Amino acid sequence: MDTVAVTGGNGELGTALLSALAERGYRTVNLSRGDRRERVADRYLRTDLLDPGEVYGSLASADPDAVAHFGTIPRPDETPGHVTFRSNAQTPYHVLEAAEALGIETVVFASSLSAMGGGFEDEVRVEYLPVDESHPLTPSNAYGLGKQVAEVVADGFGRREGRPTTLASLRFPLVVTDEELRTVFAERDRSLDGIRDAGFYEKARKTLFGYLHIADAADLAVRALEAGFAGHEVFFGAAEDTTVDAPSAELADLYDAEVRESPTGYERLIDASKAERLLDWSAERSWRRR
Repeated sequence: MDTVAVTGGNGELGTALLSALAERGYRTVNLSRGDRRERVADRYLRTDLLDPGEVYGSLASADPDAVAHFGTIPRPDETPGHVTFRSNAQTPYHVLEAAEALGIETVVFASSLSAMGGGFEDEVRVEYLPVDESHPLTPSNAYGLGKQVAEVVADGFGRREGRPTTLASLRFPLVVTDEELRTVFAERDRSLDGIRDAGFYEKARKTLFGYLHIADAADLAVRALEAGFAGHEVFFGAAEDTTVDAPSAELADLYDAEVRESPTGYERLIDASKAERLLDWSAERSWRRR
C-alpha cells in the first residue's frame, strides 16, 4: 500500500488520520467538500460524496490502494434527520461502488457506537457487558440507523467476488483530543456525583462510559488499512478505562444487563479485544495518566 485516499480529511479525525499516515510514509489524498482546511495531505480533491460521479472521478484521479471513508456527518443534532441519514448511509455505498469498479483493495469506514444503539438514543439497550461486535443493534435515530445501514452495505460488498477484498467498520465511542483529556476529564470531578452535578451523567451512561483518544483512533484506522483479512469485519475501539472515577463494577450495575466478565477495577465496558487480536492494536492513552 502506497497511496491512501481519505474522505473527510478536513474533519478533526480525518486530519488526524492523514497525519498518522504521513508519519508512516504513505502518500495521501484528501477528498472533501468545500475549501481545504488541512495542510497534511499530498493532494486535495474537492468532492461531493453524495454525488456518485464525483466520488468515482476523484478516486480514479487519486488512484489509491486503499480508502478511509471518514467523510460523513459526525453527530445528529446539527442537521435534519434525512440529511444525516443520507450522509451516513448513502456515501459508503458510493465509495464502495467506486472502489469495486476501480479495483481498490481495501476500504475502512468510520462507524460508531451509535450503530449499536448507544450515544444519541433516548435509552441505550444493553443485553450484556462488556459489549462486543456481536451485541444486537437497536438504533432508532437517523444517525445510528445510518451507521447500521453502512455496516450492512459493507457486509454485502464483502460477500462479492473481486475487490475490495478487505473492509473494516470501526465503531468509535466518544473521541477526544489532548486538550479534552485535560480539561474535560483530568481537571474535573469525574465521580458519578460529579458528572451528575455537571449534567454529563446521562450522556456518559448512553455511551457506556467509553472514550478513545484521537491518536489511538487514527492508529486503529491505520492498522485496519494495513490489514489483510478477507471480507467485512466490524471492530470496536475504546480506551482501556472508562470516563468516570468509579469502579466499573459499580457502572455495570447501572444497566439491566448480564455481566459476562466481572470488572475488578476501572476497565472499559466495551470489548475491543477483536481489534487487539486481528489488528494488533491497543489504546495507549488514558485521562487517568495525564
